[in-house]
Amino acid sequence: MADGEQRRNPAPRAPRKERDAEGAAAATSTAGVPDAARGDEDAQESDAARRRRRAQFLRELHEAKQLRDRVQPRRARAARMRQQMRMRTFRW
Repeated sequence: MADGEQRRNPAPRAPRKERDAEGAAAATSTAGVPDAARGDEDAQESDAARRRRRAQFLRELHEAKQLRDRVQPRRARAARMRQQMRMRTFRW
């Protein structure tokens, strides 16, 4: 990256220590548990991890949309107008 460039994705991320701690906690949560009992915990842990990743993705997506609206106000206004027209013509 050159001196004046910014990252392509300006959304803040969790510090590496926190991300590594989450991964380590997931890896050690099933240590010493019999294989039969581990299947349920793996499913729950992977489901929790999936929800956590999804929440992070949705936060970053929302931030990206807000940034786009700030840097392209004319396009954002046109999109709002189109949405208003859609809602006016929508039948319940």
